[in-house]
Order: sequence, then structure tokens, then C-alpha cells
Amino acid sequence: MNTDSDLIIVGGGLNGPALALAAADAGLTVTLIDREANPRQAGANPRAYALAHGSVNVLRATGVWSRTGDGQQPILGVRASDGRAGEGASPLALILDSGELEEGPFGAMVEDAVLRRALWEAIDAAEGIEVITGIEISSQTTEGTRATVTLADGRTLSSALLVGADGGRSGVASRAKISRTGWRYRQMALVATIAHERDHEGIAHQFFMPGGPLAILPLTGRRSAIVWSEAEGIAKHYASLDEPGFLAALRPRVGGFLGELSIEGARAAFPLALSLANRIVEPRLALIGEAAQSVHPIAGQGLNQGLRDVATLVEVIAEARRRGEDIGAADVLERHRRWRSFDRAALATATDAFVRLFSNDDPFLRAFRDLGMEAVTRVPGLRRAVMREAAGLSGDRPRLMQGLSA
Repeated sequence: MNTDSDLIIVGGGLNGPALALAAADAGLTVTLIDREANPRQAGANPRAYALAHGSVNVLRATGVWSRTGDGQQPILGVRASDGRAGEGASPLALILDSGELEEGPFGAMVEDAVLRRALWEAIDAAEGIEVITGIEISSQTTEGTRATVTLADGRTLSSALLVGADGGRSGVASRAKISRTGWRYRQMALVATIAHERDHEGIAHQFFMPGGPLAILPLTGRRSAIVWSEAEGIAKHYASLDEPGFLAALRPRVGGFLGELSIEGARAAFPLALSLANRIVEPRLALIGEAAQSVHPIAGQGLNQGLRDVATLVEVIAEARRRGEDIGAADVLERHRRWRSFDRAALATATDAFVRLFSNDDPFLRAFRDLGMEAVTRVPGLRRAVMREAAGLSGDRPRLMQGLSA
């Protein structure tokens, strides 16, 4: 086993393997560590991801997207409106059509099992990546010119840069004494896959219910992913119901536009919170994905932000290497922090505001948001700006998000 590499990445979920592939493509050597014995297996995870066009570009550039095969469903339209159980959607709505974008669809939906398999197939085929699984890290240091981790079996590994891609309860961040800022929303997300009688036509729907948003996101075939946010107590009750009981609660909220519904596979529920690492870089260390920021799924930006972290960090360190700089030096990592700082702050502020604006039944706020969504639909310049932002096509995009090598 090689005990020395350019990067040590901790976390074998989705962002960690994506970073490993991008870094290896840039000519860096990588050690990828995960405490799970087999992170390739998604288990019964029913999650699916709404990947923006820019995120698809990252996966395409790293050789992952072609491995998803027929498991990808293009997102051709978005419709968002207020709703109440049994009453249907408000006539005032935000309606976006990807036909107005030169680049094509807004992005694509892909299920966790499909994306995880594609990432690990690409890892197995890549050169310059060493994988260590099924073991905990007992300690880490980031001193001098090297970052060092000690595994539970006593092995010691070193690198120029240590990256935490190990989730919202990041061990890398905790061992570095990096604190977090945030709060819980007293909501839970209920996640499931439904099969339905009618075609979804590639349109992602978002209904803003009094207890929280309900997203109905198109999957391959006549299937959709459900992300249903609800007050904690109510959500726990719905999560405890058997399948017929859960469907009885869900049907009046979805309405009849998809025809008959049935549940496919497992269901899951998880609490919702905003959580930001107070520092995402320090000498020899960087945090990406949920280790850096975890937000409410109301805007579907969780994995998209993680892949933006990947694209930004790889571009910064690859460019530093070409210049002959130390990729783990404080001034190099500060470039990554500056590049990500506005986007992270804007995302946290926007998602928090959306939750507070849309997760209630206040008549004044309902009227305000309904008129706002209708205005975006009717004003071409504003509508186009919203579409490009939703597709990850605006702002200062890293090269990988443009489909280019880092």
C-alpha cells in the first residue's frame, strides 16, 4: 500500500468519489478512505437527486455520467405553486420550460443507487486512486508540509492535503475542531419513489403546502421521486404508517394529474436543518459537500453544491500544481474559500428564507408568493435568469461545470 499521496479524501459517499476522480484526472494521486466496508452499496436508500446542468457536466467530465446508462431522466420543465391537500395547485404558478435554454434540459434526475454504482465503476477503472474501506480514522494532524491520518489498525498515511467529504457530522471537521452554525427547522423530509398511471413528461413539480414543500420529481419510466417536507410530529406519524396508510395521506396532496399511484421500494424520513461549517479550509485541510454545508432540500441544491465544491477545489489545486505551488498551502486553499464564500452564504440565506416564506399558511404570504411566482413566469428576462440559475449556468463557474477538464 502506498502511504503517501497528494490527497487523502475521507468519505466514500458521492462527493468524495467525485473529487477523487476529478483529482486523478488532473494528475494527482489520491487515497480515498471510508469507514463503511462497502460504500459501493446504496442499500435501501430511496433518495434521488435533481442534478443541475452544471453538475451533470462535472459528472460527464469525470467519466461518470456515461456509466449511468438509461438511469438518467432529463428535467424538461419546472412547475411550482401553492397547494393544499384535496384542493389542487394554485392557478398562479412558476412555470419554466427548458426549451428556452440553448444548453438543453435544466439537468437530470438520477437515483442514488444508479449514481453510486456509476461513481464506483469509474473509481475502479481509474488510475492514481487507492481505496481503503471498512476502517475508522483514530487521529489526524495537519502540520508542516503534510497532513497525516492514523487508521484504527495503526497504519499512518500522509498527503499534501486532507479533504473531509464525510457528511454533516464530519469526523475530519470534528478532529480539526471546526465548529458549525445552524438550526433545525422542526421539519422532516419523507422520501419515497412512486409509480403512476400517467406520464410525468419530464416535469418537476413543487407544491408549497402549509406544513412544508412537496416535490414530485420525474424518474425514468412512469415513476417519480417524492420529497415531502412536513412538521416533525406529523411527519413521524406518516412515516410510521403502512403503505396503504401512507398512500392515503399522500394522494390528496399530489392530486390526480398523475393518475393512480403506488409506492415502489423503500421509504425513508430524515430531519431537516441548516448547518454550515464555520471554516471550510485551513492549512492542509478542506471540507466539501455536507461536511461544509447542509441545507433544506426546498431548492434541491444539496448535491449540486457538493459537486460545485468538487469542481472549485480541483481547479484551484490543479492550477496551483501547474504553477509549482504547494496544493495544501494556506494561500492556495484560501482561493477556494473565497471562490465558494459568496455562493455558500447566498445558498444558506436563500434556502432559509424560502423555508420561512413557503412553509406556512399565512394568507398574506400566500398571496405575496403566488404573485411573485406568477411575475417570474410572465417576465421573460427574470424568467430566463431564474432558469439559468436553476440549471447551474450562471455565475463564475469552474471549468468542470462547463464540461471542461480542470
